[in-house]
Amino acid sequence: MHITASVFINDDESGLHHDYEVWLEKLAPHEPVSRYRHNVGEDNADAHLKRQVMGREVVVAVSAGQLDVGTWEQIFYGEFDGGRKKRVLVKIIGE
Repeated sequence: MHITASVFINDDESGLHHDYEVWLEKLAPHEPVSRYRHNVGEDNADAHLKRQVMGREVVVAVSAGQLDVGTWEQIFYGEFDGGRKKRVLVKIIGE
């Protein structure tokens, strides 16, 4: 997983997806990139901040062979700095 990407669990509803995009852009707007000190070579400081807010991993119980999430919940991958090569690590702990 790249440092400007996130994995999170929430309701799979299009209005909420939109609200997240708007909210994150208000918290860490991409423009003007000159507001950030990180931007050396890449203008992606906002993506690092968005990832920090959304998290980098999730823990999900598995019950009877199924992910134990709420009725409307899904696991999401958020990419805040365009497409990059991705790697997924899944650890199963327990029986």
